[in-house]
Amino acid sequence: MAQMFINGQWADAQSGETHEVINPANGTVVDSVPKGGVEDVDAAVASAQNAFAAWADTSPDDRAAMLRKGIELVKEQSKEIAALLTAEQGKPLFEAGGEVHHFLHGMEFYAGLSSKIRGVQSPLPPALGKHAYGIIMRRPVGIAAGIVPWNFPLTLMGTKVGPALIAGCPIIIKPASTTPLATLKIIGLLNEAGLPAGVLNCVTGPGSTVGERLITHPVIRRVALTGSSETGKRVMAQAGPAFKRITLELGGSDPMIVCPDANIKNAVSGAIIGRYWNAGQACLAVKRLYLFEEIYDELMDGLLKKVGNYQPGDGTTKPEKPFIRMGPLHTAYQREEVENQLQDAVAKGAKVLIGGKRTEGTDLAKGHYFQPAVVVDVPEDSKLMTEEVFGPVLPVWKVSSLDEAIQKANNSPWGLGSSIWTQNMSWANRAIRELDSGMTWVNQIHYGYDELPFGGVKASGIGHEHGPEAVDYYLENKSAVFGGLDWE
Repeated sequence: MAQMFINGQWADAQSGETHEVINPANGTVVDSVPKGGVEDVDAAVASAQNAFAAWADTSPDDRAAMLRKGIELVKEQSKEIAALLTAEQGKPLFEAGGEVHHFLHGMEFYAGLSSKIRGVQSPLPPALGKHAYGIIMRRPVGIAAGIVPWNFPLTLMGTKVGPALIAGCPIIIKPASTTPLATLKIIGLLNEAGLPAGVLNCVTGPGSTVGERLITHPVIRRVALTGSSETGKRVMAQAGPAFKRITLELGGSDPMIVCPDANIKNAVSGAIIGRYWNAGQACLAVKRLYLFEEIYDELMDGLLKKVGNYQPGDGTTKPEKPFIRMGPLHTAYQREEVENQLQDAVAKGAKVLIGGKRTEGTDLAKGHYFQPAVVVDVPEDSKLMTEEVFGPVLPVWKVSSLDEAIQKANNSPWGLGSSIWTQNMSWANRAIRELDSGMTWVNQIHYGYDELPFGGVKASGIGHEHGPEAVDYYLENKSAVFGGLDWE
């Protein structure tokens, strides 16, 4: 049985309770983990509090050196970690390997950034003295909590651990109850690299107990969540009264606009990866496709051919070429929700051009498999439009102008990502200015880059992860004024 990591050592839940981690591909038990409670969170917070002063006083170069040593240990076991991720989450091995690679890239980015955090020096009015000046110091804000979802558990853990550690903040990670195993493996390796006890902890257990205690614990000053918009509202309500630092990366319904001059082949590939990667279970995914009428037929032909090449199945196996493996949806509930959203649209007049059904076959009966779908004539009031669709269903609309495309794209409560596919820089710049989203890609697939700040607008959240800007949420500014100094 796996264990939590608290105060530099592996630990069971104080209650002795456990819960099973189930493989979504076949329903088998992968392992068991502790079902942590409030008392386990309190123990982790106490250890982080004890470690805080010394870690904050550790030089940036020393922090980075420990991080780099941990990165090397993870690299050495990357294949084992990817296999563990596939077993607990369901994504194909090549996608799991990609996620491990993305995690490592992000951690390397933050290790390199560690020694580059700088304050500011500024001259002050001469009334304070001829040579008066002020400085702004950057100090770690305190103990942090990172709450991580099940769809990309490693990548989204790294976007919290990396900035926290280089800023000098101990952090406690709470993984999703269904995907804790690869996370625990990595956290153990990072600690093995020499992190002081209490600097990096991991507590497993339900969000209703472990998550809420982390959010409301008076010692924790920083909360980073990736999750649904509804969960984000609850976190704001719980953390706001204590004036905690909060970042929320929430849901999305990202539009993709393809213009008449676009490279159709590239646009098809972008739509395929942007919608169907990880079986469509991504906040940052293409969830609405808007095609100019001039290229509608050509692009749809290419899209349907590519979607038809997907073959749902166990992520540890490879289909024969040209077929592409798609893993199961993560839970039975997730599949039922996507089915319900699709059925609602069909009942209101939408047409399914391909897929949209459970995969048949006795060898797949115990997994949560679903055939990827393309849907047209989707009403604006259907659940495919008004709800976030966390599965492999892509609704497509025909538009006649960029005005219409942008208007339809912005007709959403979310604003996480967006993309436009065109060679016309005027159109591209207009889309960047006018699309209501935290990021806009131009002729690129939807993907989060470690070098650039990433976050949403509207119901897609507040704050940023990725980039140097992410570190700011783990630091506080302190101003100091030097006046009346008789310096010549």
